[in-house]
Amino acid sequence: MHPADNVAIVANDGGLPAGTVLPGGLVLVDKVPQAHKVALQDIPEGGAVRRYNVAIGYALKPIAAGSWVHERLLQMPAARALAGLPMATSRPAPQEPLAGHTFEGYRNPDGSVGTRNILAITQTVQCVAGVTAYAVQRIKAELLPKYPNVDDVVALEHGYGCGVAIDAPDAVIPIRTLRNISLNPNFGGELMVVSLGCEKLQPERLLPPGSIPLVDERNVADVGASADAKLDVVCLQDAAHVGFMSMVDSILRQAEEHLERLNARRRETVPASELVVGVQCGGSDAFSGVTANPAVGFCTDLLVRAGATVMFSEVTEVRDGIDQLTARAATPEVAQALVEQMAWYDAYLARGHADRSANTTPGNKQGGLSNIVEKAMGSIVKSGSAPICGVVPPGAKAMQKGLLYAATPASDFICGTLQLAAGMNLHVFTTGRGTPYGLAACPVIKVATRTDLARRWHDLMDVNAGRIADGEATIEELGWELFRLMLDVASGRKQTWAEHWKLHNALVLFNPAPVT
Repeated sequence: MHPADNVAIVANDGGLPAGTVLPGGLVLVDKVPQAHKVALQDIPEGGAVRRYNVAIGYALKPIAAGSWVHERLLQMPAARALAGLPMATSRPAPQEPLAGHTFEGYRNPDGSVGTRNILAITQTVQCVAGVTAYAVQRIKAELLPKYPNVDDVVALEHGYGCGVAIDAPDAVIPIRTLRNISLNPNFGGELMVVSLGCEKLQPERLLPPGSIPLVDERNVADVGASADAKLDVVCLQDAAHVGFMSMVDSILRQAEEHLERLNARRRETVPASELVVGVQCGGSDAFSGVTANPAVGFCTDLLVRAGATVMFSEVTEVRDGIDQLTARAATPEVAQALVEQMAWYDAYLARGHADRSANTTPGNKQGGLSNIVEKAMGSIVKSGSAPICGVVPPGAKAMQKGLLYAATPASDFICGTLQLAAGMNLHVFTTGRGTPYGLAACPVIKVATRTDLARRWHDLMDVNAGRIADGEATIEELGWELFRLMLDVASGRKQTWAEHWKLHNALVLFNPAPVT
């Protein structure tokens, strides 16, 4: 990955056997699996093992040139201190704006743009999930066929709402997450809530006055200078509900009002600057930082040049590159906000007697990633090269365009949930080991890091970035291909495989506050 590296990864399917002569004459001492590292030179005990020109570990014993380098041979470096960092010191040359690119999207009353036209039913508490799920099945079977311009109906199910310390300081994170997901651009400003009645997270606390968009005169509570939007709530404990079907029928009656309004909406041509893209990786391998993530990073730069919003995330997967990020911050204030998010998460992990090393999975290691330092270097590449112009705290909404850091855990499901809350209307997800991840609220474009994965999962992966390692395409070519695919998917001209199969992972709210 860099001329100063003293290891490289084996790209060949199935790896290479001992005795293989590599270009340049190096002979493999060991069998090296695909995506795993081989020492390019003798590395002494205590010597730095360098990949991406970064010390990803220190040799626990001498490693001979041609040897397999894996996690059991390495001591992981200590985490970079959060003091004395370069703060907004990098000044990349301005990139030429990328004009003329558009997609067909749905304009919303608040000015945002959706890529899909979905009725979302918000739930205040897990207790109502079964009733809502039953109602959604009936809505899809009985009502949705009457409204062909509505793409789907989704229940925003989650595990929060009661049995929690709702007034604890960190409780703001799950509450604002659910609030902002309910206002996601793909839901058209239509708010419908199902409540139990006795839960701690009351509808008015979840969606207080002033947070509800005015759709039209039918959801205005008090017409006048201080008009507020009316919150549409079906409360299951209301005395009017006699029996289970009474609850379900009430949900269907309210849903039809929203479906009628959503069905009247039409796509219109909008600039690519209206995209709000979340980029994420899961089931990562050592190819992630070689093929898929660099292609996504190139595409990220294209999107930023087009005026769009791009969010990268996953605190533990950028923590070891914090000096790179603070240097790229557009201002010292943005750099300081990055530091504050890292420090908060360090303390959060410490309370659980864990640290960033808990991130890597058995699959990551089988895929050649020795530790979180190596994984982080490949993960950051998704962010491209543009200045970082803002930081979005967990569960908050993105309020500016350009490249943003949205602070989230690295858990795929929690990261995706928090990016939805930030306003994401299109998702790009890279994977090397393979995961059928998808979101009901937003199209997810899946990018495979390896050709073998793309071949085996041909009806789950949308883009094969393994062609870069195969020598069949460049990073730039894949980046442009992804950019054009994103415009097609955003316009509804193409479906992702996750949409085709309706593969939808559950929303998982990040709740660092106590559970009672």
